[in-house]
Amino acid sequence: MTAASHPAKANSAMSNDCQHANHPAQRSWRISVDMLTAIVNGQTYESVALKFGVTRTAVERRIKDVAVELSKTARIDGLNEEGAAFVRRLRLHRDAILEALPSFERAARSSARSHRIPSQEEIQQAGRRIKARSSRPSHDLALFYVLFATGARPLEIARLEVKDYLDADGSVRRVSEIRDEVSISGKRRDLYFTSARLNEAMEVYLQERLARGLGRGTSAQFRGLDPHSRLFLSGKGEGFRVTPYGAEGQRRFLCRPILETFSKLFRYGGLQDVSALSARRALAMRLIARGADENQIGNLLGISDRGAVRELMGQHKPALVQLMDDLL
Repeated sequence: MTAASHPAKANSAMSNDCQHANHPAQRSWRISVDMLTAIVNGQTYESVALKFGVTRTAVERRIKDVAVELSKTARIDGLNEEGAAFVRRLRLHRDAILEALPSFERAARSSARSHRIPSQEEIQQAGRRIKARSSRPSHDLALFYVLFATGARPLEIARLEVKDYLDADGSVRRVSEIRDEVSISGKRRDLYFTSARLNEAMEVYLQERLARGLGRGTSAQFRGLDPHSRLFLSGKGEGFRVTPYGAEGQRRFLCRPILETFSKLFRYGGLQDVSALSARRALAMRLIARGADENQIGNLLGISDRGAVRELMGQHKPALVQLMDDLL
């Protein structure tokens, strides 16, 4: 087993290479690079999967992601091909790939800095700053808290509807769901609106939305809002625009407006080195500290590869002083 395949050994092996080696994105990247290196050196998907304790599909996904990005920077043609042709092409360009990886890894280290996990205090402070600086404070604060309190992805948040947050009687659906058509994977999972801070912000936002006549319904149900309208609307009453991309038949969608909005909110909140991915990781870390297991975290975040969840759990352990804080 290589150092990168074991979290404790990976820490030691990488400490001299990279100041940011303890960062989750960086360590995950190193594992993917090690997988790619093993494949181009002649190992099979099955042997690499066994070595790293993940599924064959996880290995394919990881090396595909690295190879596609590598093809853009190293200008190695054919690395986006599928199936056996893809593996043959990798091995054909073995020397070029191995030569390009070090510089690509340095770029990945720089990128990893934008996924820093903020503390709970930083998140709360950012919320106060957003409220003070935003031109739509109720909308933006609720949107910000949904990201950090639910573990939903930005695209999934953009697709949420009023009925996903409210029951017909107007009460909050504390245990809701990310429906099939909302989920990026196309598979439903539980969605929890149990954060008091989030629900307080949502209360203010929905009251303002109703007062402005945005997405009104035809009855008093759902607090007078249209249950099928998007949960988050612009000042003109429009939801975030979701656009398809990729080859015909591929189930891929992008919501650039919500990504741009979150970038703006991070800037307002003084969290320039934080991303939407940071929010999901921050939630996962809090759940781990509370004793959540890998299945619970994987189900909440929509991560089917339990190897990826185990990797996440093994890489982040809160300091003992944090665990001991306010126990009694």
